[in-house]
Formats: sequence, C-alpha cells, structure tokens
Amino acid sequence: MKDDAKLDSHGRVDKNVADYKTILRQVLDNRPSGTRLKLAAALGKNRSFVTQITNPAYLVPIPAKHVAIIFEVCHLSASERAAFLDAYGRAHPGRLRAPHREAHTRSITVTVPDLGDDKKNQALEQLVVDFAARLARFAESIG
Repeated sequence: MKDDAKLDSHGRVDKNVADYKTILRQVLDNRPSGTRLKLAAALGKNRSFVTQITNPAYLVPIPAKHVAIIFEVCHLSASERAAFLDAYGRAHPGRLRAPHREAHTRSITVTVPDLGDDKKNQALEQLVVDFAARLARFAESIG
C-alpha cells in the first residue's frame, strides 16, 4: 500500500477497499481511452467520482448499486469479476444482496445509417448500445 493511503477512523488502511479499487484501476488502465468518461456518464456522476472510486488511497467506497454498471461498462473478464467481488465482499460483507449474476438478455435489431467511416460507425454503435443499457436500467427501476 502507498504511504499516502487514507486511514480509517482507527488509523488503519482499509486493505479490502484498496484491494477492489486496485483491481478496478488495473481494469480501467487496460481499457481504451474514454472508458473512465463513459463510466462516469453511465453512473450519472462526474469524472472526479470515478477517480475517487478507482484510487486505493481514498476510502470512498463504491456503492453496491454501481457494481453491475461498472461490470457492464468496463467489460470485466470472469476472473476480474471474481477477484473484484471477492475483495468487495470482504470490504462490505452483505452489501451485495446476492452474488452478481449475469442478467438475462435478448437481442433486437436496430437499423442505423452507414456513416461511411469505420470509427464513426463504431462510435454510433456504442452510443446505441449505451443508450439501450440505460433504458433497460430505467425500465427495471420502474418495474
């Protein structure tokens, strides 16, 4: 742990919180640039919040309601998810009501224009996917 790590009320570094934040930081460091900004948008927070929840030196915990969104946006591998959930469970026993399960999904087809450029087409596809994910979370919250 770094010398500048924050301490809990008893003067101890919360190693379990630092552990899951370290895993998330490593995941984000290996993702394309812009992933932190996408995560902030998906969480409805600003980028400084993402900095706080990915910095092991800060005790700010990741709210349980954000874990599924983090997994969705950051595309954690099965081993990354398992390591994250193990550390999260040690840091916050019982906070995740049930072990994280993959959501049941179904596919639909959406027709969009071809923008004539691979990067633009990929960006449009990602916007549609992100929008669909937000709509699904909204629909679940009102159901």
